[in-house]
Amino acid sequence: MNQNFSPTVRQLRAFVCVHQLRKVSAAAEKLYVTQSAVSMLIRQLEEGLGARLFDRTTRSLQPTAAAQEMLATAERILRDVDSLSAGFRELSTLQRGRVCLAITPTLASFLMPSAIRRFGEAHPQVRVVVDDCAPEQFVSRIIGEHVDFGIGTPERPGAAVETETLLRDHLSLVCLRDHPLAGKKAVRWADLGGHPLVTVRPGYGIRPLIDSTARGAGVELNVVNEVSFLSTAIWMTESGMGASIMPSAFAKAAGNPALMIKPIAAPRVSRDIFVVTKPGRSLSAASRSFIEALRRALKDG
Repeated sequence: MNQNFSPTVRQLRAFVCVHQLRKVSAAAEKLYVTQSAVSMLIRQLEEGLGARLFDRTTRSLQPTAAAQEMLATAERILRDVDSLSAGFRELSTLQRGRVCLAITPTLASFLMPSAIRRFGEAHPQVRVVVDDCAPEQFVSRIIGEHVDFGIGTPERPGAAVETETLLRDHLSLVCLRDHPLAGKKAVRWADLGGHPLVTVRPGYGIRPLIDSTARGAGVELNVVNEVSFLSTAIWMTESGMGASIMPSAFAKAAGNPALMIKPIAAPRVSRDIFVVTKPGRSLSAASRSFIEALRRALKDG
């Protein structure tokens, strides 16, 4: 026996098929190859093992003792290979699998419901796991591979992640229809001075971006209420406690007819939402399909 010889799957499949059917022609037909190909595979296997596997007669092939000895092992190997192949097919065709993503609660509240419902209807055997983390945990969950990918905006400049734009967005003023700024065609950062404002707490989410932009515009904001969740800012604004500064996408998703959404200009501050991944990490078929379902849900409104 050649000590470096390792049977191939094709050789083992030809061996098992010939053992079952006792004829090279029948095995070739079942395997969709030529008779000469089957004969060559058996010959390669015999030469590599250093043992004769079949005694050839004029009517059929008879397995030798060596063939009987290796049959069970060959069948087990082929079952394992077929099971592995079937498993990968199921994953690639979304017959099973898992999608695990990181997203902040604020984003999840208006991005996830429709996408998860649609994806679940199309792929009921794929499990979706949502890690609703705080903004400061978002990037670390992705880099640490606790999740497959994230949906959001990395807060740390130069974070070691890759991003792909999911939704173009910007910071806006959300106010009641009788607010002094509601009638302005364009609201500038300089216009916000002196008006009671509601926004997120210092150091949380979009607050550093708001504070740095206001400083750059030379305006001191009159923040009268600081919240952890933008949903709280929405009802505070509706209650007359002050206009809110937030990404326009969240305000639009709230769908409150009592409120107006005014983009803030000079400067216009981008607050895009991204698909965030760890560099060098490939997404599974299930993850890619979920992201496409999310894009369709956003496109449909």
